[in-house]
Amino acid sequence: MKIIKIAIPVLAVLVAAFLWLAPIGPVPGLFIGGNATTVPDSWGDTASIHEISLKVSTGVLPRVMIVWVVQVEGDLHVVGASDGGWVSSLGQGGPVEIRVQDNTYALKANIVMDDWQPILEAYQNKYRPDYPDIGNGFPSIEDAAGAFAVFRLSAR
Repeated sequence: MKIIKIAIPVLAVLVAAFLWLAPIGPVPGLFIGGNATTVPDSWGDTASIHEISLKVSTGVLPRVMIVWVVQVEGDLHVVGASDGGWVSSLGQGGPVEIRVQDNTYALKANIVMDDWQPILEAYQNKYRPDYPDIGNGFPSIEDAAGAFAVFRLSAR
């Protein structure tokens, strides 16, 4: 009985620490952190930015995950599997936050319904060289229709 009285608080602290530190890899977290920053007029060169944190409100608790980002024609875009949790939560779009390095930006994600192919192609071209194991598994643009959702991130 004494072990249980000690184990439960220790377990609670470990779970709390895990949730605070997440997102870690594929495990979503609750907190995005960073410094709230005004959305810039121009994102500048984002070619070297491979991962960002994306916060999506999913009802009671937010969901923060690490995603890849690509810039096309000056706009940032994120891509996710159509049946993925955060994509399902966003639906056609909605408010999001992204964290790039130590800066957090309040944005709106808008699903791209038309002309999404060049965005997905830019996304694949950006990540395939650095992540060949994943990149070589990307479907062709023709096969990606319906399997992926592409979102444009813009100021609210």
